[in-house]
Amino acid sequence: MNKLLHTAFILSLITIFYNIVEGIVSIYFGSEDETLALFGFGVDSFVEVISGVGIAHMILRMKYSKVVTRDKFEKTALKITGFSFFLLAIGLVVGSVVNVIQDSHPQTTIAGIVIAVISIITMYWLMTSKQKVGKALNSDAIIADANCTKTCFYLSFILLGASALYEIIGIGYFDILGSLGIAYFAFREGREAFEKVRTGNLACNCEDCETETAESAL
Repeated sequence: MNKLLHTAFILSLITIFYNIVEGIVSIYFGSEDETLALFGFGVDSFVEVISGVGIAHMILRMKYSKVVTRDKFEKTALKITGFSFFLLAIGLVVGSVVNVIQDSHPQTTIAGIVIAVISIITMYWLMTSKQKVGKALNSDAIIADANCTKTCFYLSFILLGASALYEIIGIGYFDILGSLGIAYFAFREGREAFEKVRTGNLACNCEDCETETAESAL
């Protein structure tokens, strides 16, 4: 069990450090290339870091005692995460409206394509690894974390689609649609974070988690 918890902790640290690097690179190229979708993706990565710190803290607690509910530190991290996701969603919607009004277009979205492909590969590995460890430990918290990583996996596809379509066709609205797609997931993640604080539940309450639980039951 300790070995599995150690693996879970290492995976949480990889998630944190990867998101920090991804966030820095995405925000830099998002600003340089004037692509709102990539910039929003980068900000989302930094918000995920806050959530990741809470998860790492929880796994450390699991090493010493059975974790039944979230402690004050984890709830605070979730509240900050929730507020940050809501602010990101609002910012992306406002930014999208401004870009439509000003008819702004990215200079290029090649960086977005490269970052999205790397993120898809990385998030898939992290997601499946966390699921294996979570199921082996029968831990709702770690399985819920795997499903949050699955959301990042979906976001990477949104960025890839928006960036690739813009680079191929050259229509600026694809970048805006990608931004709105990221805003939707940011809003959903923010709502999920506050729901976890309200219930104190270690499991995830999102639709993806509920679907997976139902499939496991079958």
